[in-house]
Amino acid sequence: MTTFVLVPGFWLGAWAWQNVTTALREAGHDVHPLTLTGVGERAHLATPEVDLDTHTDDVVRLIEERDLHNVVLVGHSGGGMPVSQAADRIPERIAQVTYVDSGPLPDGMSQFDTNEPAEQERLRALIGDSHLLPPPPWDPAADPVNLAGLDEAALAMLRSRSTPHPLGAATQPVRRRQHAKVRNALVACVIPIDQVREMIAQGHPFFAEFQDGEVRGLDTGHWPMLSEPAALAATLNDLATTPS
Repeated sequence: MTTFVLVPGFWLGAWAWQNVTTALREAGHDVHPLTLTGVGERAHLATPEVDLDTHTDDVVRLIEERDLHNVVLVGHSGGGMPVSQAADRIPERIAQVTYVDSGPLPDGMSQFDTNEPAEQERLRALIGDSHLLPPPPWDPAADPVNLAGLDEAALAMLRSRSTPHPLGAATQPVRRRQHAKVRNALVACVIPIDQVREMIAQGHPFFAEFQDGEVRGLDTGHWPMLSEPAALAATLNDLATTPS
């Protein structure tokens, strides 16, 4: 049995992991999907003070309060940032960090920094004085790559259940302690696996920490927990049970 903690990306709550959670539990694993502060059913807690450290505290608190050990900590997309920081804080409880279409950002970089300047300007105009980052329109015609594989039911669920994300979680830089080495793994979806392997070999800053980690490709869009939940669960299981 493996203990999984599943952390969703921006705009999503624990609900997004439902089918993956079911599949992993049916395989005999102990699974803990998490909703971060200010999102999903916890949207009422979104304040200007909620930031990346808040979300890191969410992850650490769940693991410590439930007294979990040898955890496979899974972070999807923007969930990779609190997962990275949490693993730095409690490495003795973490067996592996698995990034799903994500990765450990370099120290001092925020998620907002990964956008091109023009996109940052567009987002700033969209956000205005708000402390929340609104979800996208979930329009496959406008975003066919990221939304690949999602059927109408999944798209309808994203439109109805996604919530604005606390802006501070996107703009606060990642701070890495790196006082202990934790095993990393990657599930790559949008970027083809051969390209990912090449970027790892070249030492790309977004992929440099996978030099000694396991890497798997899943041919789907950016939300595999909704487009390919069974395949994602099988991949997570495989990565968790692959000898280091």
